[in-house]
Amino acid sequence: MLRLCRIGAGEFCGQGKSKAPADWKSARQQVWKPALRQRLRKNSLRYRVLDQKAVHRDKKGVREFAIGDVKPLFSILWLVLAVFFNAVVLASAQVNVMQFHNHESRDGLYIDSAFTQSAGVNLTRDLNFDGTIFGNVYAQPLYIEGGPSGKAMIIVATESNNVYALDAGNGTIIWQRNVGEPVSADDLVCTKLDPMGVTGTPVVDLPSRALFLDAMITPDGGTTKKHLILSLNVDTGDINPGWPVDVEATATYNGIHFDPSIQQQRPALGIVGNILYVGYGSMADCSPFHGWLVGVPIDNPASVTAWAAATDTHGGAIWGVGGIASDGKNPFVTTGNTFSPPDWEGGEAVIRFQPGPIFSGSPADYWVPENWLTLDSLDFDLGSSGPLLVDVPGATPSHLVVALSKDLNMYLLNRDNLGGISAPIAVSVVASATIIQAAVTYRTKQSTYVALRANNDGNTVLSAWRITATNPPTIASGWDVTRDAGGCGSPFVTSTDGTNNMIVWVVGTEDHITAGDQRL
Repeated sequence: MLRLCRIGAGEFCGQGKSKAPADWKSARQQVWKPALRQRLRKNSLRYRVLDQKAVHRDKKGVREFAIGDVKPLFSILWLVLAVFFNAVVLASAQVNVMQFHNHESRDGLYIDSAFTQSAGVNLTRDLNFDGTIFGNVYAQPLYIEGGPSGKAMIIVATESNNVYALDAGNGTIIWQRNVGEPVSADDLVCTKLDPMGVTGTPVVDLPSRALFLDAMITPDGGTTKKHLILSLNVDTGDINPGWPVDVEATATYNGIHFDPSIQQQRPALGIVGNILYVGYGSMADCSPFHGWLVGVPIDNPASVTAWAAATDTHGGAIWGVGGIASDGKNPFVTTGNTFSPPDWEGGEAVIRFQPGPIFSGSPADYWVPENWLTLDSLDFDLGSSGPLLVDVPGATPSHLVVALSKDLNMYLLNRDNLGGISAPIAVSVVASATIIQAAVTYRTKQSTYVALRANNDGNTVLSAWRITATNPPTIASGWDVTRDAGGCGSPFVTSTDGTNNMIVWVVGTEDHITAGDQRL
């Protein structure tokens, strides 16, 4: 069984809106043994079989654990998924999971021949796995093969700034490292996280055997706050030479200096062309924050390049959990609302950067909805999810960016020519409530889909939308299912070969207050 210490919310239910338990400080040493003792029985498994469009769930739906007033868990999902990988994936093909949602496109697709529908229905917990960690977990755990003594590892980073490598076979600790004292909520102006340490999902560079992450730390008990970008040896946990990078000391743009006391690092990190990209947003719109994208060459960490949004005002946070997406050449980000700018200054946008990051300013490299000022005034962030890169064979254009927004819309954009301030290729309302999770994409023999999760009055709607292979592509309904419990976790999708046996998975919660069984 997984044994975790006071796990907190894995994905914010809004920008800076997630809250840790009121009794966190007094109970931080308490070990919670999640109710994974039961088999994940056939009638407790919920999944969507895409070709047959069949839904299987019991009356209680799919449940997840939440403590006190913590919002429902995302990373609990990924720790359970680690056990799922252990029970199923390790039996056949082995796949490294080095970043959020598995690929730089952020598609959320996991391929293995063992992921058949019958295997999913008969899923059971791996009784050999028993892991113990300390701290709230917001970041997706990663899976790396070929660690010390050839062992496969699960990498987990917590808000207490503890980083672990767990034996993927049994959950024992291979190595662990604390990268600095986290910052208490009492020492921050706006946050509802307590404490704040590692939030965004780290990324692994296998050629250099390096794990990269951002940690918020205090060297003096809370007076000074720092964001440090670290590189750890993935096999030992040792900090690599030349690291960490102090973001405050190195990141400037157009006369704006990075202020770690009001900036939060929630988006998943990404590596494009040997440059590590780290995005930053705000703590509950704590002014005068900016959206920041910081680039650090992994072989020359002293050479930092940064870009900031809204330098004449503030805002433009890069805060969507999906973080930095890439086509293999350029990093893409989405940004949130700005505050009364005289002209557009980088907010409410999908932006493609040149390596660095360098923003060209060319309309081909950014897209902004024509009603961006209205979105600003209503706090309808375009940056609530993060960009999703989707290819649709047969469509014109076929290289797309999907952007999901707090205004309930899905936008399709031409990835090769974003278009500046203009109408999108296609737009459709795809939710009845705010979208703040990362979406996934997959392709069957029939069509290309984007699946997403949205919350509505305590219920969760899991839906998929078809992207038509037309000129231009359009957004058409696919399927949807509603369950009677909340949750903030993003979906993920598995397949036996990338086309067949597609299953969209999601973890929910039966009760926001009372602990319950953790079940996929």
